[in-house]
Amino acid sequence: MKFFVDTADTTEIEALAATGLLDGVTTNPSLIAKSGKNFIQVIAAIAKLVDGPVSAEVIASDTRGMLLEAERLLGLGDNITIKVPLTMDGLRACKTLSDNGVMVNVTLCFSATQALLAAKAGAAFVSPFVGRHDDVGFDGMSLIADIRTIYDNYAFDTEILVASVRHPVHVLQAAKIGADVATMPPAVIRALANHPLTDRGLDGFDADWAKTGQSIL
Repeated sequence: MKFFVDTADTTEIEALAATGLLDGVTTNPSLIAKSGKNFIQVIAAIAKLVDGPVSAEVIASDTRGMLLEAERLLGLGDNITIKVPLTMDGLRACKTLSDNGVMVNVTLCFSATQALLAAKAGAAFVSPFVGRHDDVGFDGMSLIADIRTIYDNYAFDTEILVASVRHPVHVLQAAKIGADVATMPPAVIRALANHPLTDRGLDGFDADWAKTGQSIL
């Protein structure tokens, strides 16, 4: 499974990229607004920090506007992926862009039939939102499983990018289903490495080593 970080915080992205565990970045208008920085400058900076895909979302709601914005965003880096909403206008923009070799991330997916449309439109990624799905009483992971089945049935190349990830259990469940990517806030990525028994074991090793009075260096 690929790990993307879902943030517009360049400091966090740089720190996580240094671990070698980061495969890409996703952003959205809300994250950019939270950063308080210029949209174009933030996307350009992020594109320089990672080698993998950087999803930059269009703001326009009509196909023509999306394509014009996509042209501007694509000039910010060779690894820019255009993020469009799962609407009919967004799907039309996806088809046009993908036909021209542009990677597209179709976002705000909440049903398997929507995901099917995204794949038929040539999306590189589809982003089903599991956390928001759970929030309204549906099983987000059932959605991921349904999309996985449909994509496997027809050998679609579109990658399932699990979004709105709230905690490490979402990552575990998505990995067991066979999702291709999980995009997470920085805190969730770090939480994947945490376990109380690991901490307890390290404390024990440190205490025993201190008793020896030795040094490796």
